[in-house]
Amino acid sequence: MDITVVGSVALDSVETPYGKCELELGGAATYFSISASFFTRVNMIGVIGTDFPQEYIQILQSRNINIDGLKQVDGKTFRWSGRYHKDINQRDTLDTQLNVFETFKPTISKEISQVPYLFLGNINPSLQLDVLRQAFPRFTGMDTMNLWIETTPDDLQEVLSRVDILFINDSEARQLSGEENLKKASSEILALGPDVLIIKKGEHGCLLFFEDEETFMLPAYLLENVVDPTGAGDSFAGGFMGYLAYRNSVEPEVLRQATVIGTVIASFTCESFGPRRLLSLTSEEIKKRCYEFIQQTRIQDLPQFPF
Repeated sequence: MDITVVGSVALDSVETPYGKCELELGGAATYFSISASFFTRVNMIGVIGTDFPQEYIQILQSRNINIDGLKQVDGKTFRWSGRYHKDINQRDTLDTQLNVFETFKPTISKEISQVPYLFLGNINPSLQLDVLRQAFPRFTGMDTMNLWIETTPDDLQEVLSRVDILFINDSEARQLSGEENLKKASSEILALGPDVLIIKKGEHGCLLFFEDEETFMLPAYLLENVVDPTGAGDSFAGGFMGYLAYRNSVEPEVLRQATVIGTVIASFTCESFGPRRLLSLTSEEIKKRCYEFIQQTRIQDLPQFPF
């Protein structure tokens, strides 16, 4: 089944202990789309300026991505720059230029409105609501952030009441729920509307909550060198949602498998600057790392505890 993503397409400049890149292809919708395209056709809805390199357009077109909804308008593309610390989990945003993204108004065509899977990227909840008024998916996922939790709580609450799955990090989960304990936080958030909740914990993995507060926990895939973690969370969501669309199922077993897929694809994202590693990645490499990861996390094969 096809999937639609609405979100940012950007030009990123990033510095890490391993080097730096300038005006790299970036944005939440970009990482999501490339990751999901391993499993299904993706309809990308976003906006770019006249400065957006033609080679980046060709890269997107070379994937299983429909960019008819990626509108090019006069002005500059959304730009973000940041610097990561030696502790790669910490970063400083050096500059954010919304440019054409500041006046972005998503438009969903009649054809795309019927696509069964939809992902609302990290944009203003008022825009997420606008998309939901235009689209009629069977299953909807969303991302959000601390800014929207603080400044647009009413619109955010309405979006949460209308989506099926929320992707959020641990600090945002605490902020949204008012609970420090993540188990308690999950109960509060699920009560707001979503049937499924993913709480991302960076290098410490993720938590999946669903069906009467059932929990599935995974560590992150252990990498020797993390070059650039930019886009890892969006890649996780793309792999997760793309796999659900591929299987056309949200059964518990498929949700667990999707969590493995998302974790593995996010690990590949961290191996290079921007989406470069994703663009050279093959389905066979994804399968191989998935099986390695499953072997590393198997606890059911442990002998019975002798006490």
